[in-house]
Amino acid sequence: MRSLIVLLFLLLTAIPAAAEPAFSLPAACELGRDCFVQNYVDADATEGARDFTCGSLTYDQHKGTDIRLRNYIDMERGVDVLAAAPGTVLRLRDGMDDVSVKEIGLDAVKDRMAGNSVIVDHGDGWVTQYAHMKKGSVAVMPGQKVAAGDVLGQIGLSGNTEFPHLHFEVRHNDEVVDPFTGGAMGAGCNGNPHALWQAGGSQNFAYLATGLLNSGFATVKPEPDAARHGVYAGVALENGSPALVYWVDIFGLQKGDRLILELAGPYGRLAESDDVIPRAKALYFAFTGIKQPAEGWDPGTYKASLHIEREGVIVAESAAEITLP
Repeated sequence: MRSLIVLLFLLLTAIPAAAEPAFSLPAACELGRDCFVQNYVDADATEGARDFTCGSLTYDQHKGTDIRLRNYIDMERGVDVLAAAPGTVLRLRDGMDDVSVKEIGLDAVKDRMAGNSVIVDHGDGWVTQYAHMKKGSVAVMPGQKVAAGDVLGQIGLSGNTEFPHLHFEVRHNDEVVDPFTGGAMGAGCNGNPHALWQAGGSQNFAYLATGLLNSGFATVKPEPDAARHGVYAGVALENGSPALVYWVDIFGLQKGDRLILELAGPYGRLAESDDVIPRAKALYFAFTGIKQPAEGWDPGTYKASLHIEREGVIVAESAAEITLP
């Protein structure tokens, strides 16, 4: 009898502990170029909010990783949502419109905050959720087996959201887990990170505190929503253009950041703005420019630039140009 007990003990202790999933990027885009992490899991257990680096890219009680697109044009073009690890589709929802909650109100998405979404079971209590997907894009069915990288749908604007993005949420035994640390939501931002991304995959998630989503020129005063819908894409400077304006769309500005925009013509500087940001801004739209001079536009190349300084260090910059033949 004693030998049987010892044998059972050895067999039980030989069973390996359930392995944590190793996740891959759940979107078919290049972070830092085509898409950006706008918000991380809230690591602060109080009413405040801090991401896993103790930075400000999150908000109170945020449960997932928000991978946002640069604009609505990319959403309409289609960016695939990918299974982050092998598993089985548990539940899904499709059919909700792609519209900002600012337009329709929270009551319109009550009890459907995640919008069109897919939930995948990875076993041993691990599940992932892919939320705010594009209407009609969900490409799987409940019970379907998926491999890492399989297409689940496309990034959209459904549910409780104000911009096109994928909300990627990880849970273990119904508790939210931050994939950048392996810890629970609210566990603090000074611990030892144990990322759940695939080996070598964490480099694809290099933390970018501040970034340029998009920029361009307009010949009228630019509006943020119009810029994000591509209204000014491919604009040309002509002799009769009433103005020339350089605009930028930025995420992750921090209090005290210095935002410098410059516009120069063929014969020197035409316009400049130099502003200190009074408080943190998750999203910020800015521009500088001039009206058409009385004598008309000089032929040649017009150049614009953006510089964001933080404590004397440039943390983001960009340049663009447009030509009048």
